[in-house]
Amino acid sequence: MMTIRAIVLAGIGVFGMAVASVRAETVTKTVQQGNVKAELSYERDRKPDEFPQVQNLRLKIQRSNQTVFDKAPGSEEYDRPLLDWNAEDQDSFLVRDLNGDQEPEVILDFFTGGAHCCTYSLIYHYDAKQQQYVESRAFWGNLGYQLQDLEGDGKVEFMSANDSFAYAFTSYAASAFPIQIWRFENGKMIDVTRTYPKLIHSHAYRLWQAYQEVKGNDADVRGILAAYLADKYLLGQQEDGWKRLRQVYQESDREEYFVNLRKFLKESGYGD
Repeated sequence: MMTIRAIVLAGIGVFGMAVASVRAETVTKTVQQGNVKAELSYERDRKPDEFPQVQNLRLKIQRSNQTVFDKAPGSEEYDRPLLDWNAEDQDSFLVRDLNGDQEPEVILDFFTGGAHCCTYSLIYHYDAKQQQYVESRAFWGNLGYQLQDLEGDGKVEFMSANDSFAYAFTSYAASAFPIQIWRFENGKMIDVTRTYPKLIHSHAYRLWQAYQEVKGNDADVRGILAAYLADKYLLGQQEDGWKRLRQVYQESDREEYFVNLRKFLKESGYGD
């Protein structure tokens, strides 16, 4: 998923006391893989001095030209399709076989609005027994994801990071995030991060390099070190990680920071 680009709104002129009328635009997007075709339609209202609003969202899914799903997505009222913010980001609405079962899923990404937050995906998979599409949700927070077939086996991984580290120890700008890798299986998102130790090691290395680059600039390094230690936990190298942190972090709040960090990692499922 690409980074959200800024939207430039054109001004609507008015004369005297006349009120500019609302201009509604109907948008329709269609994507297809094999015999599965998905169509997303909505109305976009452009009002003076306001961001465009989206309403009347509708998702239609066809199998071999037969409509089997035709209803509003399970998005929140004021959330918008990410595709509407970035028309070039075709990966925010696509049909793709995620788990190699020759049954393509429909993926639709949404943006909630806000300075950083948030994005999430609605994933529709076909239940052959019920003969209908079932909706699942994956929440990405500030960060989004990228689709990659890491094994070359037709099973697609969602490359992302743990958004819960945002603001956990420092500002958003100074926060860093441990790697997360997900796979969609049996209608659920499964965390498979520990399956890829080489990728975790590479990510931890980059975080340590980032720390080395900023440590002498009076920077707040608590966010970077927290994410680095989480990666070390994923590798089963938490003892070495703690040793490094105790060596390098010598600020006056170090003991409080270490206590809070250990508690946070435990509550976040990384370890004791």
